[in-house]
Amino acid sequence: MTSKEIFAEIKRKQSFLCVGLDPVLEKLPRHLQKEKDPVLVFNKTIIDHTIDQAVAYKPNLAFYEAMGAEGLDILQKTLEYLPAEVFTIADAKRGDIGNTSNLYARAFFEKMNFDAITIAPYMGEDSVTPFLGFEGKWAILLALTSNQGSQDFQLITNRENQPLFLSVLEKSKSWGSAENMMYVVGATQVGHIEAVRKVVPEHFLLVPGVGAQGGSLEEVAKAGMNEQCGLLVNSSRGIIYASAGEDFGMAAKKECQTLQASMEKLLNAYC
Repeated sequence: MTSKEIFAEIKRKQSFLCVGLDPVLEKLPRHLQKEKDPVLVFNKTIIDHTIDQAVAYKPNLAFYEAMGAEGLDILQKTLEYLPAEVFTIADAKRGDIGNTSNLYARAFFEKMNFDAITIAPYMGEDSVTPFLGFEGKWAILLALTSNQGSQDFQLITNRENQPLFLSVLEKSKSWGSAENMMYVVGATQVGHIEAVRKVVPEHFLLVPGVGAQGGSLEEVAKAGMNEQCGLLVNSSRGIIYASAGEDFGMAAKKECQTLQASMEKLLNAYC
């Protein structure tokens, strides 16, 4: 999937929403427990009710791996259920030596057919480049994350007083291009997004942290939007757990509609 195709879908839906598919069996509505495959039914229902607003979906691999082989089967069936025009992100946070990364890339891009995968870049170029050799596929590098512990390392400065996350951006942007590499920048780090944009003005940013983690959609758009939008803003818990009742699908839809309405205004204002 090219950046133009992603932007075309953003324009068509007037939305840059990414929905995180992170199901926890114990949190699912009680009435689903009678289903033979409650997690898959949950995922399909969320997709059915959010597909008009979402341009991307991001399953976090940990939520499926925790269920063992059954979870990976659910993940594959979920991917097969998604329409071809939506952008799929494996939130796997892989990162290893080159030959191992090559196998990860083959697994997620060839076998599972994800469009993108999140990667920890801290082992350097040879751990990232194996993900960049697949046409139409994307590596999404962790740059500045939304969790509290991000301050432990990502904001440490070098001798030139440059924080580590900017060093990662400066170094890594030469490994790929704005057509095969994105960056994770948390919405709770909005004060740094302008600095990110100065280094990577054309790359898409995957922005978690809006919603349950308290990030501001308006501030993110103001600081991070470019001519092709350049943002995929993720919300997980705030959408998929909007209700614990039988109306969970409609509740998810309402949350997405609210976000989409805000996103449409921001697209008209900045893009």
